[in-house]
Amino acid sequence: MVTLNTQSLTSPVGIIRFFEFTLTLITFGLVASEGHDSSSFWAWCTFTWFFCCFITLLIIILELTSLNTKVPISWDDFTTAFAMLSTLMLLAASVIYPTFYVTSRHSVRIAATVISCVCFCLYLAEVGLTRAKPGEVSGFLSTVPGLLKVLEAFVACIIFISLNSTFYSWFPGLQWCVAIYSFCFIIALLIIILTIGRLMSRIPIPLNKCLMGYNILAVLMYLTAVVIWPIYSFQNNPRPPGCFGCYWDNMAVVSFMTCINLIVYIVDTVYSVRLVFVSPA
Repeated sequence: MVTLNTQSLTSPVGIIRFFEFTLTLITFGLVASEGHDSSSFWAWCTFTWFFCCFITLLIIILELTSLNTKVPISWDDFTTAFAMLSTLMLLAASVIYPTFYVTSRHSVRIAATVISCVCFCLYLAEVGLTRAKPGEVSGFLSTVPGLLKVLEAFVACIIFISLNSTFYSWFPGLQWCVAIYSFCFIIALLIIILTIGRLMSRIPIPLNKCLMGYNILAVLMYLTAVVIWPIYSFQNNPRPPGCFGCYWDNMAVVSFMTCINLIVYIVDTVYSVRLVFVSPA
């Protein structure tokens, strides 16, 4: 017999999750009622609202029925990583959707954008409530390095939806950059999955040193991408007249997000080096 854990709904995090589910569902419904678009940006935005709504509902049900204690994963790591990822995804959707699809004539789309911004604030509040505080014993994804891994994977997703395979397939330099984005994304995603699945401790290698080495490698690889991508994308290739959301703008987004991820990996590397070489007091 399943016992309902009503405290999961009356706690501050539980209340926030209830409003997260309700508002993301409303946002998805409003956007869906406006019709379909074939662009990758529209697909990203609608997937974001559906994904956040569905996973939040799943978390609410599992915690209400106490079934989360029977799931063979690190529940705190999972919920923290999801809240962080949802915050980033909603931030992107709340910027991308009004930029490309909203005008003053679209009252429903304006309402969807406003509600999406409220959802972003709610998930951000959840991250603030669930993130590990200094001195607390917690899962890896609740710490700053763990949240950075989620951020690295998210930025890579933004890069992927902005890529134009017709353009980069002509240049080996750009293919190298895409290989970098893919490799680093796969490693970050693998670390997140292994952490949630409580499998990191079973790996017979010194993880702190391994992660430090990987982060240094990722920084070096992203440094090459920061230089190579703009050279092949923009050299002798000025922005076309009347371009709005064209391939050139997408290439600029990729270049900008590459710089962002480089900064994130540098910060991650600093934390890794401190973890390996700075002994706790």
